[in-house]
Amino acid sequence: MKLHWLAVSQIRPISREASNRSLAKHHARSAQPGTPEAGSFKNPAGWCNHHDLTRTISWSSKPLPPRLTNGDTAMKTLALSSAAALLASSAAIAQVDTRTVTFQNEGTTLSGTLYLPEERGDAPLPTVIVTGAWTSVQEQMPANYAREMAERGFAALTFDFRGWGKSGDLPDKTRFVESPAAKTSDIKAAIEFAASLPEVDAKRINGLGICASAGYMVDAVSGNPLVRSVGLVAPWLQNSEIVEAVYGGKDGVASLIRLSRTAEANGGEVIPAAGPEGAEGVLMPIGGYYFEADRGAIPEYDNKWNNAGWEGWLTYTPADNPQRLDKPLAVVHSESAAIPQGVQTFLTGFAGEATAKWLEDVTQFDFYDNPEDVKQAADVIADHFLAQPSN
Repeated sequence: MKLHWLAVSQIRPISREASNRSLAKHHARSAQPGTPEAGSFKNPAGWCNHHDLTRTISWSSKPLPPRLTNGDTAMKTLALSSAAALLASSAAIAQVDTRTVTFQNEGTTLSGTLYLPEERGDAPLPTVIVTGAWTSVQEQMPANYAREMAERGFAALTFDFRGWGKSGDLPDKTRFVESPAAKTSDIKAAIEFAASLPEVDAKRINGLGICASAGYMVDAVSGNPLVRSVGLVAPWLQNSEIVEAVYGGKDGVASLIRLSRTAEANGGEVIPAAGPEGAEGVLMPIGGYYFEADRGAIPEYDNKWNNAGWEGWLTYTPADNPQRLDKPLAVVHSESAAIPQGVQTFLTGFAGEATAKWLEDVTQFDFYDNPEDVKQAADVIADHFLAQPSN
C-alpha cells in the first residue's frame, strides 16, 4: 500500500495493544451474565452496554479542550445545537440547487436528491454518491456532505436505501433492516442511475461512505468500472474481533443472532432506533445526535430498527477484506471516533494508494454535523477526488 499521511503532526496511529485495551474495557463490562435469550429481549443495545460504549468510542459530543488543527490551536466555539442551521446557511451562501429524483433497484423505487452548484455552466460535473450511517436517511449526514461537495463544484447524489425513508420496501414488504447486501446493491443502482444523468460526467464518478455505509460503499465500487475513486469519513469498519468486543463477546453475538432469526421468522420485530440515555427497548439508548431534534432527530428520520437485521450486520466484516478494493482511497477519521482500530486494520491490508487524515478529538457524531469537522473532512475528500484522472 502506498499511503499518504496528511497533517502528520496530528497522526498518532493507535496501537493494537491500545485498541484491545479500549475494547477490552467495554467487553468486560458488556459481557455480563444473564444475557437475554431471543424472545425476552428488552434492550438489544443496552444489555451490551452502549452507555459504556459511548465512552469507549466517543459517539457523543462533550465539552472539549482546544483542538489542534493543521498545527494551530483551534477552539470549537460553535455549539453543536446550531450545527444544522450553520450548515444550511453556508450551503445557501454557496447557492446549491437540489432536485428530487427516483430510480429503480430490483423492482423497487428509491427516492433520492441531486445536489448541484447553481453556477455550473453546461459541462457535466464530477460526481459523488453519498451514503450515511446505519438507520440514517438522506436528509441527515448525507445531505451535509452532499452540500459540501456541491459547494466545491461536484454534483452529488443522496438517496434513501430500500426499506428506509421515502424509498420503497425490501422484499416481502420488509422495512428497517440494516442489510449490508441490500444496501450495497442499492449503491450500485445509484451509481448506474447517476451515470445516466446529463449533469453527471460518467467518467468522473466517486463514492463517499460515512460510518456504517463505508463498508457498503467499498463493496459497491470495488470492480465497478463506473467509479474512479472512493472516500470514507468516520468509517465503521468492523471485523469479528471488534464485533465481539462491541456486542458482548461470543455469547452476546450468538444471542443477537438468535434474536435476529426469531424476528425474521415472525415477519420482523421493529423497535425504536434512538432514545434517551439508559432507555430500554431501544437500539441506541445514548441520547445525542439521533435523539436531538436540532441534530439527527429530524421529521424525516424513521427512528426504527428491525431486529431481523442483526445477523446480517454482525456477520458483516469489511475490515477483513481490504484487498477487494481496486480504487484510490481517502479516509478521514479520528482516534476519538468509533473503532479506529478497524480503519488501521483495513489500511494495513489495502494494497492500493491511500490518503489518510486523522483529526484530533473529533467524535463520531461530530463528523455527522459539526460544521468545522464536516468541512475539514469534505476538503480532504474533495481534494482526493479532484486529483484522480478520468476513467
